[in-house]
Amino acid sequence: MRLTREEATFVIDYSKYLNDRARVIKPSGIRRFFDIANEMEDVISLSIGEPDFFTPWHIREEGITTLEKGRTRYTPNRGLMALREEICRFLKRKYDLEYTAATDILVTVGGSEAIDMALRCLVGEGDEVIIPEPCFVCYDPLTRMAGGVPVSIATKAENEFRLTPEELENAITDKTKVLIFPYPNNPTGAVMRREHLKALSEIIIRHDLIVLSDEIYSELTYGGEPHVSIASLPGMKERTIVINGFSKTYAMTGWRMGYAAGPKEIISPMTKLHQYGIMSAPTMSQYAAIEALKNGDDDIAEMRDQYDMRRRLIVDGLNRLGLTCFEPEGAFYVFPSIQSTGMTSDEFCERLIYDKHVAVVPGSAFGACGEGFVRISYAYSIKHLAEALNRIGAFLKELK
Repeated sequence: MRLTREEATFVIDYSKYLNDRARVIKPSGIRRFFDIANEMEDVISLSIGEPDFFTPWHIREEGITTLEKGRTRYTPNRGLMALREEICRFLKRKYDLEYTAATDILVTVGGSEAIDMALRCLVGEGDEVIIPEPCFVCYDPLTRMAGGVPVSIATKAENEFRLTPEELENAITDKTKVLIFPYPNNPTGAVMRREHLKALSEIIIRHDLIVLSDEIYSELTYGGEPHVSIASLPGMKERTIVINGFSKTYAMTGWRMGYAAGPKEIISPMTKLHQYGIMSAPTMSQYAAIEALKNGDDDIAEMRDQYDMRRRLIVDGLNRLGLTCFEPEGAFYVFPSIQSTGMTSDEFCERLIYDKHVAVVPGSAFGACGEGFVRISYAYSIKHLAEALNRIGAFLKELK
């Protein structure tokens, strides 16, 4: 039946035009409590993983100078060669990874774009992608948008949320193509040391898998042991895409700068997608990123020391309150258990924000196995963290 123009104006069913994959994807569970907090007064929001530091002045100054000099044109699709060369030098001196700037590096609009590009290039219809959970919220929906099938592995608090060889082996099938490797981990703060990586790498090589290693928190590790990239192990560089960026390490979230490093055979098709969808990352941000890599080591060390102090404060405080929390060794999150309260993660977070004006994120936002936990970011001042602990303590006392 044909509709009149007046009828058609009012009866459009937009759902039939939408891609089913896009239509069924759930919104981020992180943003929900952030949005609630923005509408309330006197809220301490520990919900967003964003450094409370300003971008160091010498990095900002380089961005300003770039604009003053009129460097506002497109850059090469892969990013400025000078930036790619600095990324290669950074990866070599920090993690003993050697890449060729001309072919092995792609500069992206944040690390999330790099993850999206990699999954769209690697994953075909029905391919299985193993995702250790709890984890950052983008991996599952981006896998589905690429036509892949997410296969979750529930990591456990008793293993400090590390992926074990047995868990990996049991999840692999003849359809498995990619392992997403999110360490240091958001939301748990878990890290994987060299001895853990070695056992996993043997399984990965034996089953001929590709690894998407999200190392955005690589410079934020504590306890004296530096981050080890899984790509640095024998036989792994050839089958690993390393994702990293500037948002967390240099407090450059709004600059939207990330990158992927890996075999040219994978970086090349990623570059084609980037070319059509993005063109190139922001020019002034790329020049600022060069300055960050050249002269930002002291800034990293200073911010990391501050995070470490906050980390010890929040872990000790939560444990004293009876919210069991293992000591995270990376990133800037803690992941305490709230099971002793008898509430679900959503219930706990809703009551806490409405009763005491403290915003944290339900663990279930990071995968089903996160139920019974909440994520608290300590990328905030000591003053805010101390007051949040006081309010959480009062909240728990009232529950009793």
